Formats: sequence, structure tokens, C-alpha cells
Amino acid sequence: MSTKSWLRSTLIVTALTASILPLAGAARGEPGGQAPEIHDFQAENSGKPDVDNRQGRVQPPANLRLAAPAGKIRWNALGTPAAIVSAEPLAEGLGSDPVQAARAYLKANEAVFGLTAEAVDALETVAVNPIGAGAAVLLRQRFGDLPSGVDGLVAIGVSGGQVRHVTSSLSRRTEAPPAARISAQQAMEIAARDGGIDLAAAVTKQATPVAVPAPDGVLSAYQVVLIGGAQGAEAGYTTHVDAVSGAIITRENLVDHHEDPDNPRWEAFPANPPGDYSSKDTRETWCHAPGPGCDEATGGDPATGKAWDVDHATNEPTFTSLGNAARTFENRASGDPFTVGTRPNVLTPSRNYAFPWKNTWYESKCDPAVFDQPGEGDLEAAIANLNAMHNRMHDWSYRLGFTETAWNMQADNGGRGGLGNDPEQGNAQAGARVLSVRDNANQITGPDGTAPITNMYLWQPIAGSFYSPCVDGDYDMSVIGHEYTHAISGRMIGGPNAGWSGAQAGAMNESTSDLFSMEQLFEYGHRPAGDTPYVTGGYVTGDKSRGIRNYDMSRSPLNYSNLGYDIVGTQVHADGEIWSATQFDVRAGFVKRYGQGSARLQRSCAEGRTPVDKCPGNRRWAQLSFDALLLMASGAVDYVDHRDALLAADAIRFGGANQDIMWRAFAEHGLGANAASNGPNDADATPSFVNPAGRNGSLQLKPLGEAKGAALRLYVGDYEGRVVPVADTDPATELGDTVEMTPGLYDFVVAGAGFGHRRLKYAVLPGVTLPLPLALSRNHASAASGASATGDGVNQAMLIDETEATNWASRTGAPAGKSVVVDLAGDEPVRIGRVQVSAMLRPGTDPADPGTQNRFSSLRSFEVLACSANCADPASFKKIYTSKANAFHTTLPRPRGADMVIKSFDVRSTSATHLMLRVLTTQCTGNPRYAGEQDNDPNSATDCATASPAREHVRAAEFQAFSR
Repeated sequence: MSTKSWLRSTLIVTALTASILPLAGAARGEPGGQAPEIHDFQAENSGKPDVDNRQGRVQPPANLRLAAPAGKIRWNALGTPAAIVSAEPLAEGLGSDPVQAARAYLKANEAVFGLTAEAVDALETVAVNPIGAGAAVLLRQRFGDLPSGVDGLVAIGVSGGQVRHVTSSLSRRTEAPPAARISAQQAMEIAARDGGIDLAAAVTKQATPVAVPAPDGVLSAYQVVLIGGAQGAEAGYTTHVDAVSGAIITRENLVDHHEDPDNPRWEAFPANPPGDYSSKDTRETWCHAPGPGCDEATGGDPATGKAWDVDHATNEPTFTSLGNAARTFENRASGDPFTVGTRPNVLTPSRNYAFPWKNTWYESKCDPAVFDQPGEGDLEAAIANLNAMHNRMHDWSYRLGFTETAWNMQADNGGRGGLGNDPEQGNAQAGARVLSVRDNANQITGPDGTAPITNMYLWQPIAGSFYSPCVDGDYDMSVIGHEYTHAISGRMIGGPNAGWSGAQAGAMNESTSDLFSMEQLFEYGHRPAGDTPYVTGGYVTGDKSRGIRNYDMSRSPLNYSNLGYDIVGTQVHADGEIWSATQFDVRAGFVKRYGQGSARLQRSCAEGRTPVDKCPGNRRWAQLSFDALLLMASGAVDYVDHRDALLAADAIRFGGANQDIMWRAFAEHGLGANAASNGPNDADATPSFVNPAGRNGSLQLKPLGEAKGAALRLYVGDYEGRVVPVADTDPATELGDTVEMTPGLYDFVVAGAGFGHRRLKYAVLPGVTLPLPLALSRNHASAASGASATGDGVNQAMLIDETEATNWASRTGAPAGKSVVVDLAGDEPVRIGRVQVSAMLRPGTDPADPGTQNRFSSLRSFEVLACSANCADPASFKKIYTSKANAFHTTLPRPRGADMVIKSFDVRSTSATHLMLRVLTTQCTGNPRYAGEQDNDPNSATDCATASPAREHVRAAEFQAFSR
């Protein structure tokens, strides 16, 4: 098999969100009807996790030294450098040919990489992608006659004869693997059983002989790619099956979860329809070239200048939504995301792709009858809009480096590299006639030469799951651009055989999609629906403040210590917002230094007419973001790896001119000099707020008053549950009571056994260590101090354990009136003047509470009652506080963790030995935004209080009580 056929063999399915409607026949408003399958919008809902069953670790030889100025080495399990990082060049004077320079560097460091000069010469050159005047050189090992199927790669950033960055998954073992003992068919059957895929129904099934390096030797394997075949579910895996034993070596889940015949024109919403959901047609006319009635000239394909609807093989227009970079279809009748539609736009001899748009889905309030009425729910307009948006993303990303040699997506590559035969296949109004397919978008990206598929769905409110307006995702460019970017980043990172892999990698995958989608809109001067230009999905969700995420990326408090912060725990969409917040501030640093420029300059840069070193700061940041993907030889990366690749890209392209502003932003978000992670699946990575390029300050914890001498923990940001502290006063830990940070004003949470939670804001000043006074009051409702809890449901003790990582649950019957009684510490009544309550959820299940942690089951409003005598009698309790109806205020489209974190409430001062927390409402039963019938779909009930299983659940994480 040729080298080219190995350029890409990873399929990626990336879902923006997933929701399932009640099945047909579910009675509207009747709790006894068929309940919908509830999917958490932010979570991945598809299949089995990534696994790597290779065992052991090769220890690198002792006392190794690099042949040139020393860099910091992080080692991989195969005994070679996972990364070599240095602010200075790793080698110099290696010549102008980037491939020869890369090979010369490896030969000069034989002891480090374990490869002889002969083995280095035998490495395949997979790609040489330019980074300014430099290049990212990707080389791959072969073992006998077999190429490496996973790992065995090295990416070397070279510029002017200098090596600036190295990442690798090379193996020190170079021998040929043993001969295969099982067949390719047997390997596919094994992989299908492992992934739960019906092999007979699989859309794609490939088995290719490869070698897999492992710590204990080189394995013979089959690389099996299986896509679909799971009753229409989003299922896809790349599995490496041991060709000798039949064992599973690795499994990668590929489901990651928006009139002139010579001058064609497209009617399109550049960002989205009107944000107020009016039916005013605000589309622009995009033309191939400037002309009368044209609002914007697209310029056509960046490499050839041909119009978007031209077949490059024939050089003739198709007169439909079929072109070289994108082919767009109607696919309303299929719920299978792997099926490509068969109906493009109607034949349009005038090449005028302008079709009526009446905002039908919104105006009908999600009535499926519109599909069979004149206009078919604006179907033709949706196809044309999606087609134009995919072409726009193709052209924009091409100019930033997503070209044929970086495995982009085109039918005909014109001899410029890559395999071709893989234009983006867009499904407009995907699954619209399938009642269970709504509120979603996904991107399915196969190996180079295999056409990817994107599905854009209709959106509507769903009881206890997601409350969006009745809109068509084919018109929200923030979502379309997000999905297309999954193909960009998934194909550019990690070489030919692997995309993003692992929890942190998956999070950065999601973040990169949000970031690039935002950047494309910004550079072309188009404003998506949102309070700022940095909201993803503001149109499809109806939430202009945060869109489909927990935060507007320009207003996010998140940092690297917050992995797993969300109310459902570690998952890629929420954790990706940490990287988005970080990168937004990196980008802001570039804009501050180089300016934002005029709208004219922004467009000139976006269209490649102005060199990047003459462009505003945001374009320079975008270019480095593309460059960095090419510098990572493995997709199994963590945030620190990606940070280092970005710094190296700046060194290669801009001579390191921006290291200071980059380090400043990284340090502010916990990715400073000492940040560390135990691989891409580490949920408790070590944050660092130290800026190696600046003057830092320190804070020393000083417990005062009742808390003097107490063991307190300090967290940066707004969260405590599942978050890594940065300092503590507990002598039993190694953390220490002082934290070094880059200067700035920070939000903190301090917590400790017996003292509950306290929020504070404090400044770090350069060059000094300041005391951080922590005058915490005693928490009388603390299990650590002797308090106990009894009452309804399960896990009552978790309500007083002083961490938001656990919660109490009452899981049966109406939530109103459910309660927990806390016997306060001590025998004598104590004065109570304030309580703190948290409505956070916890991830997963436990034996006592096996129910799903549904966002809508979170506490919304409550009462506090007190008792000082004869407290076994409920009549002895007197009400001392009734919360507002929206004590935990949430908005559309669903509750978020930021809405649920612990809050303080002043109560009527009283003396008590016991307190009761009594539920009034949950988000499901008490929030008017989730109440009543909100659409005209006879197949779907939307009232949470009657149609969702969450109506009988209530959960709260913390109840704390203080004298003041």
C-alpha cells in the first residue's frame, strides 16, 4: 500500500449537543406517556471510551544529554521524548532543507531517541507543512514491511536551519513484528464485538495490516475502522487488534460530541437570521466575483479561483449545491447520521442559488406538517445556506494552512498533495422527519480520501432536556463553523493515523471548534447572535448571554485547576471552555500588541491578500493556532502539550516575539511554568499560575479568628467540587500555605472541614508575598464538627460534608416538602443568622442513588426551619427563612453549573439545636421557562413538571449554617 493511502485513517464524529424527543404516541402532558431518553447537552453520549491496553513503560537511558543546548524533555511510554521544549533553539546550523535538518537532528541525538542513523534514514516523510519561513516536518517509522498504525511519529518544527520544537511517539524498538495469525475478517469481527457494532450493517469497515510499537516490543496488528451499524446511532471506532492473539490493543472512539450564469450567487445568512427571530429576510447575496446586486465577492477556491459550484474534474458548473469543496443535500427522512442525502438543490441553470425563506419552522412552532406543505419548511434555502457556509470555512481555513498536504477536504486536489475524493458532505435539516432527532449538530470526519459528513438538525424545546426555540441549525454559522472545525483540527493534529484522543484532548478539540468558528466570523465582519461576538450557538439556543456553553468565552472565570468543574463532572464540552477562556486571553494579548485593524484590513487578511506579519493581532493568533496543530505528533495531548506547541509556533513563525504575552495569559489561567498533567485523561492536573517571563507575587494563607489553626484549602476561581486546590494550611499535605502567581486580581474559594465555604477576591502584587487573611466562621452544620443529618431520600450526610462534589437526593414522589433535618454540632442551642446552600450535582451514579443526575432535578427554591427543643416532633420546627422563587436562577436552554454553586442567605436570627432544609421547587417543577407547552408538535410534550422524569427528583449538594 502506498504512503499516500496512509495519510489519514481516523474518523471523527463530533456532536455539538444531543437530545431525544419523546417517541410518537407519548401523550402530551401525561406523565404516563413514553418518556424521552434524556441526554445531557454538554456531555458525550456515544459508545465506549478510548482505551490503550499496552502495558509497561520503557525507561530512558540514564544521564542522557542532548547534542545541543538542553531542553526540557517529557518522556513517553516508549522511552523516547514525548516533547522537547526550550525557549532557545534546540539545534542550529542544520541547513535550509527542513527534512534534512530534521533527520540531522535525530541522528545527532541517537542516544535520546534510540534510532541509529540508518533507522533515521528509513523514516517515511509524511508531510512538510509550512509555518511562515519554517516548517513542521512529520516523519514516521516502519517496522519491517508495515507502517506504524498508532504512534511511531515525530514532528519537528524547523526554521532557518534551527530546530525549535520536537514532539514524538517514536519507539526505541525497530524490529519487524511477528507474522499475523488471524485474518482481516476475524479482526473486524473482534473489533465489532468490542464496540457493540453490527458488522453487517456498518457503513464503513476497513481492516489494514499495521505494526503497533509497545513497551515490550513491536506488535503485528490490524487497524480496523468501523463506522455506524448501530441502529442509526453515532457509532465509530478505530481499533487496533493484535494480529497474533486477537486482543484489543487500542480503541479510539471516533464520536466526539452549525442571475449571472458566469457569476454564480448564493443567498445566505452570514452569521444567522435576525436574533429576535423575526421573519425579516436579512440574507446577503454572495457572488463569485463583484457585480451588480452582490453584497460580497467570495473569490472562489483559494488554489484555483474557480467558483464554488464548479466540478474541478470537468471545469464545468454543476448548477446545484455540488462543488469541489462542499456537496450539500437534503436528508430529512434518515435518522442515521452516517447516511448522505441524495437530493441537492434543484437544478439551477442561472446559477442563482436564491430560494424563498419564510422562517417556517419558527413561525409554525415546530409543527412537522410544514415538511409536506409548499416550501417544505424552507428546505432549498437551508441547503443553499449550508453549502455557502461550508465553502466559506474551506476557503478561510485553506489560507491558514488547512491545505491538501494537511489533509483537507476536496473532491479534486489538483496534484497538490493529499488523496482528494473527500469534499464535505452536508446534510441539511438532517433527520427532520424522525421524531427523536433534534437539537444537535455533528461532524463525521473519515481518513483522507473518505468524504466527511456533517449533519445540521432542527431545534425545538424538549421536556427536562433542552429548551431551544423552533429554529433550523442550517442558518447558525457559529454552529456550522464549529462542526467544520472538528475536521480541520482532527485532520491536522497527530499525523496520519490519529485525531484527538483522551479527555483533555477532546476538550481542546471542542474548544478549538468554538474558537475558529468565532474567529472566522470576526475576520469577515459578521456578528453572530449574542451579547458579545464570542457566544457559540446564541441563535439556536435562544440564549444570547452564553449560548450553548456555560460561559461566553470572553467572560469566563475558568482555569486549568477547574477540570471536571461542571455539574456532571469531567466531560469535553465544559472542560473545553477552560481552553477557550485561556485562548481568548492569549488572543486578546495579541490584539492589544498589534491592534485590531480596520474591517478592510481584517477581510484582506482573511482572504490572504495581506501577509500575516502585517495583519492585526487576532489574525496572528489564528495563524499560530493552525501552526501548533501541525507541531503535535500525537493527538493524545494535554493542555500543557498544546501550550508548548503554541509557544513553539510563535518561535518558528515570529522568532518568539510574543512569548511574553502568551505566557502571561497562560499563567493567568493556571497553565504557567509549573503546570503538569499525567497524560490526556488526567482530571486532577497540577495548575500553575507562575509566569516565567514576568515578575510574580505570592499569597500566604493566614487563618484568623475561629479558623485560626484550621486546615483550609484555597481554590482559584468560582468552584470547589472536583477542583484542584493551589494552597492549604494542612500540615499533612505537601501543598504548602503559599501560592506564587502572576500579578492580578483573582477570585478565590476557601474551604475547610468545620468552616464551610467562603468566596473572596484578592490582588497579587509583583515581587512581594502578601498575607491572605481568612477569617472564617464556624459551620455549625458540619459533619466534621459532629453534626448529623436525617430525612427524605438518600445520602443525607453528603449535604453536610462541606464539598460540592457530593449531593443529597430525594428520588421518588413530588419534590415539594422533601426535607433533611440537621442535628447541629453540640448539645446546646447555637445562634444561627446565615445559611449557605448549593444545588450542584455530582457526576455518575452511586449505589444509594443510581438515578441520572439530570440538570433539571437541581434545587430551585427552599425553606429553612429551626428547632431548639422537642425536635423529634416536626411541629416544633418554626420557619426562619423562605427563599425567593428563583433562589437558584437559571435561564434557557437549561440549568448550568455556574447557576448552582453555593450561595449565602441571611436568615432570621434564632437559637437552634436543629435546622431543616425543606424543598419548595426544583428547576423542573418551579422554573416558568421550562413550563407549559411551547410548540405545536403533537408528538412532543415540553412541560417539565408533567412530561419529564426529572419532575420527581430533587438534589442539593450543601447545607451550611453560621452564626454570622
